[in-house]
Amino acid sequence: MSMRGSSVLERRYSALLFDMDGTILNSIASAERIWGRWAQRHGLDVEVFVPTVHGGRAFDTIARLALPGVDPQTEAQLITQAEVADVDGIVEVPGAAAFLRALPKQSWAIVTSAPKILAVRRIEAAGIPMPAILVTSEDVSEGKPNPACYLLAAQKLGVEATECLVFEDATAGILAGEAAGADIIVVTATHTHSMTAQHAVISDYRTLLANVDEHGFIALEERDI
Repeated sequence: MSMRGSSVLERRYSALLFDMDGTILNSIASAERIWGRWAQRHGLDVEVFVPTVHGGRAFDTIARLALPGVDPQTEAQLITQAEVADVDGIVEVPGAAAFLRALPKQSWAIVTSAPKILAVRRIEAAGIPMPAILVTSEDVSEGKPNPACYLLAAQKLGVEATECLVFEDATAGILAGEAAGADIIVVTATHTHSMTAQHAVISDYRTLLANVDEHGFIALEERDI
């Protein structure tokens, strides 16, 4: 499904909630460099493992492996330190920064599986505006696909999650947004394979406009470029 004919163009939203990596910025090169080296050290098949790291918390990714003698908390901290030090090649998804700057500060949030120190570093590296509300991995006890992160972001903005539109790129995040009761737009800018989605799809933000009415509600419009 594309944007044309989608119900998201017919609704007004109280707030827009954005995943970070792969949705408003592209950090794939950095993430795959670091996770690739980690996988090699632990004897994993890099090509099979690395695609599984996107969209979730480092702790959850490592814990699922249940590797003997590997402490997920310690390893996740080491991964974060390496990612904070390596922001080479991190860029905005085309049009994302301008789209976010056009939104009222109180009407959007970033909701990421990254820890706060890494989220801030990547947002700054990509030239993305810093949100008033930033929900990170430390703010919830369970990561995506659990909806807690999106429910918390909506609460912090003073709205219901069912009144929000979630922008996501990964399956775990899409499931989290769905479970929160929000509408979803799938951003495919960093996808290397086509994705069948029941939700509206955009490749990037260059054709997307947000119109804010006098009551603060947001309506989306797609334009040709």
